[in-house]
Amino acid sequence: MAKAREIIKRRKAVRNIRKITKVMQMVATARFQKSLRRAKATRPYVERLTDLVHTVAASIGHSPGAVRHPLLATRPIRRVGILVVTSNRGLAGGFNSSILRMVMARVRELEEAGTQVDIHVGGRKGGAYFRFARRTVRQAYVNVGDNPIMDEMLPIAQNLMDDFTSGQIDAIKIAYMKFLSVGQQRPVLQDVLPINFASAADTGGKRVVRPDIEFSPDAPILLADLLPTMVRSAAFQAFIDSAVSEQIARMLAMAAATENAESMSRLLTRDYNRARQSQITSELAELMGGVEAMK
Repeated sequence: MAKAREIIKRRKAVRNIRKITKVMQMVATARFQKSLRRAKATRPYVERLTDLVHTVAASIGHSPGAVRHPLLATRPIRRVGILVVTSNRGLAGGFNSSILRMVMARVRELEEAGTQVDIHVGGRKGGAYFRFARRTVRQAYVNVGDNPIMDEMLPIAQNLMDDFTSGQIDAIKIAYMKFLSVGQQRPVLQDVLPINFASAADTGGKRVVRPDIEFSPDAPILLADLLPTMVRSAAFQAFIDSAVSEQIARMLAMAAATENAESMSRLLTRDYNRARQSQITSELAELMGGVEAMK
């Protein structure tokens, strides 16, 4: 059994760790509340904007060539650009690993099918992972904070759109942890471009074009103006959802760490009491032995 002094040192270290994890849990809780309010406020706008783009796309039917806009280009998909949204900090449980596992599985599927992949990374953890995996990262964005703003999305979305319009990539996808509820978050790979005109015009789906809808300006002009905004908004919502999910994962991880530290502290206290009792018994035995020797 370890000596009492060693156990005291270990117990002190565990208690200090518990204080740190408890504070981190409280900080994550405060940040989560703020991120949750933003996510709930922005999601209706982003979803409505996406619906509007698909509604306008459906109004021009299966003839996307009628609209002259580079973001409406349709061509065989030989190269895909994927924006992977991760966190800048760790201690968030399986938050980053879940996203990265999903992305790598999808990347392998695409490469096996003969499609090349350009990886764009948001967050330091994703960049570190791809460096370790020896995967080339076309662009890394590590300056997006816990509260993303639209201005931070402009260069990210613009780089993806420039690659798409120049023909370097034929599709844009975003991988992130989608916030569904406080108890449920799921890694997803969202298709952003190209617009699927066939599915948008399908009246059997969710989005249906009413015959009495009139667009002003005309649908092609409106669609050309809405497309860049949709791409920027998709990236913005991905970072917002990722921020909420990250704080939830960190809250759970730090709560579990705090509970484990408390349990370990109790075990060390028990071990200390046993070690101290054994030490006292040994000292008493030595004392009695000395008394007997003096007789």
